[in-house]
Amino acid sequence: MVGAAGCPVCCLEMEKGAGIRAVAVFEAAKGTVVIAAGLGLLSLLHRDAQHAAETIVRHLHLNPARHYPRVFIEAAARMTDSRLWLLAGGAFAYSAVRFIEAYGLWRLRPWAEWFAILSGGLYLPVEVYELFVHPTPVKAAILLGNAAIVGYLIQVRLAAPHAGPLPPSP
Repeated sequence: MVGAAGCPVCCLEMEKGAGIRAVAVFEAAKGTVVIAAGLGLLSLLHRDAQHAAETIVRHLHLNPARHYPRVFIEAAARMTDSRLWLLAGGAFAYSAVRFIEAYGLWRLRPWAEWFAILSGGLYLPVEVYELFVHPTPVKAAILLGNAAIVGYLIQVRLAAPHAGPLPPSP
């Protein structure tokens, strides 16, 4: 059997699996980064968070009088151990969601594709708003990347609405 592009259908299915698995790796990477951030927050327990923030600002050669470094240092000055636990718990919960999504995408589960469409699509309006209010190349790249992933997953889901998960790759 031959697909629309002249490729065998099995070739098209393998390409679909490779694309979805690439998204799964990206989601797992996001989860890993957020876990690292959560562990970093826990490392500040019973320590002077303001001093740590000032050290980071100095290490990055930022001007502590500028807006963002000053906001960062002031937020660290108001940090309590209970807030650190709360933020770290939120980071771990977010990571768990990313890892569950990555697992489902890696296993080519339709529920994970729908979940990724919804979770990625939720960020798009905020990213568009942020890009129009304070445009930066980084915000534009994030919006384009997220829109590309959501668009790709929508295309995959609409191309095979009746199909179940793909068989595992050899």
